[in-house]
Amino acid sequence: MALLLLAACGADPRERDGTWRPTGANAANLHAMIADPAHLDRGIGDPRGRGRQAADAIERLEDDALKPLPDVRASTVGPSAGGGGQGARR
Repeated sequence: MALLLLAACGADPRERDGTWRPTGANAANLHAMIADPAHLDRGIGDPRGRGRQAADAIERLEDDALKPLPDVRASTVGPSAGGGGQGARR
């Protein structure tokens, strides 16, 4: 019985029959989707990129000089101080 247990401990569970093995499908799909194989090594830039704006935002964050968020409420109209606006009932 001990011999059977020791034999089972040495086996790699990934090498058993019926287990999934990597086939390279992800790499094959990636190679099928790229326009130029060299892009896998160095990529290409986006002419519409906003890298400078992103870098400025990071600098403001690091310098603790964040801009306030804009007011995005649907309306800036609030309740009147007296509570009896023009539409108030008497």
